[in-house]
Amino acid sequence: MIPRPDHLNAVGRLLKQFPVVGLLGARQAGKTTLAGMLRAAFKAPVTHFDLEDPRTAARLADPMLALGSLKGLIVLDEIQHRPDLFASLRVLADRRPIAARFLCLGSASPALLRQSSESLAGRIAYYELPGLALNEVESTNWHRLWLRGGFPRSYLARSGAESFEWRSRFLRTFLDRDLPQLGITVGSQTMHRFWSMLAHSHGQLWNASDIGRSLGFADTTVRGYLDKMSDAFVLRQLQPWFENLGKRQVRAPKVYVRDSGMLHVLLDIHTASQLDGHPKSGASWEGFALDQAIQTLGANASECYFWRTHTGAELDLLVVRGKRRIGVEMKRTTTPSISPSMRNAIIDLRLTELHVVHAGSDTFPLSKEIQAAALSDLPSAIRPL
Repeated sequence: MIPRPDHLNAVGRLLKQFPVVGLLGARQAGKTTLAGMLRAAFKAPVTHFDLEDPRTAARLADPMLALGSLKGLIVLDEIQHRPDLFASLRVLADRRPIAARFLCLGSASPALLRQSSESLAGRIAYYELPGLALNEVESTNWHRLWLRGGFPRSYLARSGAESFEWRSRFLRTFLDRDLPQLGITVGSQTMHRFWSMLAHSHGQLWNASDIGRSLGFADTTVRGYLDKMSDAFVLRQLQPWFENLGKRQVRAPKVYVRDSGMLHVLLDIHTASQLDGHPKSGASWEGFALDQAIQTLGANASECYFWRTHTGAELDLLVVRGKRRIGVEMKRTTTPSISPSMRNAIIDLRLTELHVVHAGSDTFPLSKEIQAAALSDLPSAIRPL
């Protein structure tokens, strides 16, 4: 088990502020393990309900009766299976004094969880648990984290073969069980083709028409699939940044397979040597570096963009929070340098800082505004938001 103190402390703080906290993330990202760590640290009784266990359904047949008398911390695991519980949580959260706090674990986004549920506005805070980050493993192990991805069981597997097998089984389970629960009812083989197409388009602009034609679906249909898989935290849609710059700008999002290990399963990459020689190696590295930069900054999805103009100027990642505008470029090179696009981005986007994440071993300034940051140094090279 890998300690995750930053996430543990963040969720603990939210539980002190809100009666209900939603801990969200991809299946197998470590939510239940983190909840177990909270249970050990919580100075109050803790009651756990696994909503995938049929016995729990019987216990919660009358939610108010089952939950109303409990005190301390109540953990509701896989809450997306019982969105009807939010109506009861609203009543229980409004009791004064607060008798219990609720930690809801889910592998779907807040928008999906709120379907058919009572609004808990003002009563609930959501926190997303991502995969493992560089500051949670030895920085010298970033190659392993890149190859195996951030799912704890994949990263900690005893061998590369066991890790690949675990990710392959995860993929099959996701296609056969999880996607139907998200409302995607087409065959698993068709969705495997869809996901494989996305893997080969990893880090590129989304083109719903091309993918739809390949699958025989309307572009609106594949757009819906993309949104639902993003809701399940397995895909990332990086939206373009729009501003009145007097330049024509690209308006389609970029799409990434969020976990590099899952990307490598879809591309049938088993080993580090295969990865180094694969045509998608560069795109995989850049997506991995982008995910690590977002985690290092502690940025929300709504704060993250890319920028590209039709004249060729571009920026891989733009993070905007308040007056702070951070640009990040991903360069799989050991000799990063300043490009004309970087200079344009600093001026046009009014960046407060620009970092060039590279594959070398040193972190150093390229200019007054631009820093070259080694991927292994990210946790210390970039100041969080």
